[in-house]
Amino acid sequence: MLQEKSITRVDVSVVVPVYNEKESLPELMKGISETLDTAGKSCEVVFVDDGSHDGSFDEIRTLGAQYKGRVKAIRFSRNSGKSAALNAGIAQACGDVIITMDADLQDDPAAIPDMIAKLDEGWDVVSGWKKVRHDPFGKTFPSKVWNAMTSMAAGLKLHDFNCGFKAYRSAAAKNLDIYGERHRYLPALAHWDGCRVTEVVVPHHARKFGKSKYGAWRMFNGAMDMITLLFLKRYMKSPMHFFGILGMLLILIGAGILGYFGVHWIMYGAMKIRPLTILAIGSMVMGVQFISIGLIGEMITNSLQSKRQYTIREKLE
Repeated sequence: MLQEKSITRVDVSVVVPVYNEKESLPELMKGISETLDTAGKSCEVVFVDDGSHDGSFDEIRTLGAQYKGRVKAIRFSRNSGKSAALNAGIAQACGDVIITMDADLQDDPAAIPDMIAKLDEGWDVVSGWKKVRHDPFGKTFPSKVWNAMTSMAAGLKLHDFNCGFKAYRSAAAKNLDIYGERHRYLPALAHWDGCRVTEVVVPHHARKFGKSKYGAWRMFNGAMDMITLLFLKRYMKSPMHFFGILGMLLILIGAGILGYFGVHWIMYGAMKIRPLTILAIGSMVMGVQFISIGLIGEMITNSLQSKRQYTIREKLE
């Protein structure tokens, strides 16, 4: 890990995940530094090299020497994903405000003061909205559909959940539990945690160097993570409410079918084993298994009750 000597507290920390973006880094660092100097804000930039193999970390070393006291850097031994990079970078950030942005120059540092001003209005999280995007239709149309679905599922109206350009109060950012593909849902996670979330329009530029690092599988991975997050949000503290209801439903279906065949056997005598009978028995067995899973989940949840169940916004002492 490269870490230049820095003050323990700054006004703004900018966290930048980096994966093979060597050419973009000097212009990005210059833009961030000049923008925050003009705004009168002390700052640090936390670069997280996510297993780059194009010399990105060497470029970060050079920037660390050029912008003394303003550069921190973390280097992963392998590519671990954007969520891991954000998690590590936010943990290292010392600013009262934490900005996250991509390293590919598509996010414009000139928008940072507007985002900070929005935080000053009382919001905890400000998400960027790339209203005009310089991306192909194959990325923009699926993104619109996905954002609409995410807004409904999260109970939070935003136009662009997946925009990496965001501003957080430090406490809001550090309370986020980021892993897997959760970086796509950080506004939703913050909203569920009681934070006040809004958005501002930010400029979006065409990529200058290299190519996008995200493949077609990102939509599938994102959908699976959304299902997981919705389940955890609704049933994390009471898993029996999900597994128990499903188990009882299966048991009732199986019992109803077997009851019908039982009455049929009493009235008309012997009968052959039918596929529906096997299905009914299987339904009851699965129902018992679901209830057992719910009980185990309740036991695990009960053992973790000492874990924080709330978020403190502020204290008066």
